[in-house]
Amino acid sequence: MPAEETSAPSHAAVDRVTAALAAQGVEPRVVWFDDAVTTAQLAADALGVEVGQIANSLVFTIDDDPILVLTSGAHRVDTDWLGERLGGTIRRASKETVKAATGQVIGGVAPVGHPSPVRTVVDVRLADYDEVWAAAGHAKTVFPTTFDELVRITGGTPSPVEAPA
Repeated sequence: MPAEETSAPSHAAVDRVTAALAAQGVEPRVVWFDDAVTTAQLAADALGVEVGQIANSLVFTIDDDPILVLTSGAHRVDTDWLGERLGGTIRRASKETVKAATGQVIGGVAPVGHPSPVRTVVDVRLADYDEVWAAAGHAKTVFPTTFDELVRITGGTPSPVEAPA
């Protein structure tokens, strides 16, 4: 069950995310959970929404540079297909690369609040929903947003992330 924002603990990574959202003109509405929601299904269940509304923040490398892929929780990223589409080879990033690129740890990576800009791809299937939820810098946090807002606040590139069926 979500805890109310006013009773939420403080966390440096979450504070950076809320500051980044505010700097982009977004009212930070971070929801804290009592327990970590480290999968899209757990987050969807806790929020009472469809799993496709969860914007998974996945960090990969493309030719050794970090890339953040914000994908709908309803499917997986086809790294071979997406890498070919983006002109490189995509591999899952190590936990050290994730932390260095985002300032956050796996399970709570937010789309914003990173030490420096990270190349970002936003899954076009997130546009199927009026509201989507993204991690807010900690595995117990999320915030509501929209596809268009995710693209704007991240400077991301809208793209499919899996080969057409």
